[in-house]
This record gives sequence, structure tokens and C-alpha cells, in this order.
Amino acid sequence: VCVSLSSTVEEIVPNVIEPSFGIGRVMYSIFEHTFQVREGDDQRTYFSFPATVAPYKCSVLPLSQNQDFVPFVKQLSEAMTKNNVSYKVDDSAGSIGRRYARTDEIGVAFGITVDFDTVNKTPHTATLRDRDSMRQIRAEVSELPDIVRDLANGSLTWAEVESKFPLFEGQETGKKDAAEE
Repeated sequence: VCVSLSSTVEEIVPNVIEPSFGIGRVMYSIFEHTFQVREGDDQRTYFSFPATVAPYKCSVLPLSQNQDFVPFVKQLSEAMTKNNVSYKVDDSAGSIGRRYARTDEIGVAFGITVDFDTVNKTPHTATLRDRDSMRQIRAEVSELPDIVRDLANGSLTWAEVESKFPLFEGQETGKKDAAEE
């Protein structure tokens, strides 16, 4: 007795189509590629989002809770809103360095600091800080919202800003000077 078994061979190439249309993967990619650690300080981490995709373009930071700073913070807030620039005011207690670190951690691209020179000197100026380089310039309060808007939409670079405005090295007047006037 002879039994014949006939078998057919069918080749199958496995493949998977994984349609993913959500924003999750894009966000994870952005988080991974923008997460940074400050050189020389492993505890200082931040997101270096390009300003165009940063959740907040700017933070407004009064140096302290001094009531003399309130009108300038209000002026800046109104101008930022008028220019469609997303911003965050952080007037909490704590050192300015700690508040800068907090805003850096969430990827805020720029920071405006209202200090005693803003109050005591005319024209009224404040500092503008770049998150990535940590360098600062000093400019008139009325000019800052336009500068931040142009930086945030990419029509101005930080290098151009540094070439137009003086670098900020340190505050000239302090709390004592403000009390004397």
C-alpha cells in the first residue's frame, strides 16, 4: 500500500499596520529631544523647547513682593495679552534664581524681571533673560512685549537682541535706594 501525501507550501510574510494618529508620540519625541541638564549642575534640568512650541513664551517675575513692582507687572501682562504672547506671572516668595529654575523646568523660553532699577530709573527698564544661554539684556518695559513676540514667532534671534541692547551684568539700585527716594 502506497500512500501519497501532497502538501502545499504557502509563504506568509508577517506585517503589521499600526495606525497612530494621536499627538502622544510627537509630544514624547519633543520631550526627549528638548530635555537638558545644566552644565556643572545635575540638579538643574529644563526643557529647551523652541519658543514657537513652548507652552509659555515668557515669564514675568517681580524681584520681590514689593508693591512698587505691581504697576509694571500689570503693564507687562496687559501688553503680552495684547500681543497674543502666552506668559506666566510668578510673584511667589523665593529667590529669583529659584523662580528662574522653576520656569526653566517647564520650558518657558524667556523671562522678564521687574527689579528696583525698573522702579527707580527713567526710562523704566527691566531685564529679559534667555532660558538656554541664561544671558540677560536690559530694555525699556514698553519694548519688551514686542521683543518677546518677535523672538517667539522666529522673526528675531537672541543674537540680534544682544546686539541691539546692553547685556545685564547686575542691578545698580537696591531696596535701600528705593526707600531713600
